[in-house]
Amino acid sequence: MPTTIITARTPAQIDAACALVWEFFAQLRDRYPDMLAEIDAYVADQQVAAQLADFAAVFLPPAGECFLAYVDDAPVGLAMLKPHDDALGEMNRMYVRAAARGLGLGRRLGDSVIDQARRSGCETLRLDAAHRHVEALPLYESLGFVRVTDPGAFGGEDARIIHMTLAL
Repeated sequence: MPTTIITARTPAQIDAACALVWEFFAQLRDRYPDMLAEIDAYVADQQVAAQLADFAAVFLPPAGECFLAYVDDAPVGLAMLKPHDDALGEMNRMYVRAAARGLGLGRRLGDSVIDQARRSGCETLRLDAAHRHVEALPLYESLGFVRVTDPGAFGGEDARIIHMTLAL
């Protein structure tokens, strides 16, 4: 089963990315029924719908980047690089469908975001994850991310939200 990682550019690829973002949030709601209010607050605070509606301004060069993972020509995962300023970027919305896990796509997506962040001149890459992301947290750590305390971040005082950074 052939796998590829591409950058989203065409309208069909951007539509696939947007669909995967909403699928990611649906999966979060299923996994974290005790955190529905926090998930909804995050979606609102991060203006997810507005960002996706203006995809090119946030997730395409020169601002950011969106990587899509494909298996057999079907989109199955994504990871986005979202800029915060010249020195700081965020690995955002990393998600691989359960049926495509175990193929190394998460690592390849993470490596793609890290490589692009370096090429873009970022000095630090950050991410946030919920505490029961047992598949993702070890992957992030193996990519070099370390856990940090970030009281100023969304959910900064909530022990269920894991904040991580990677010095580039």
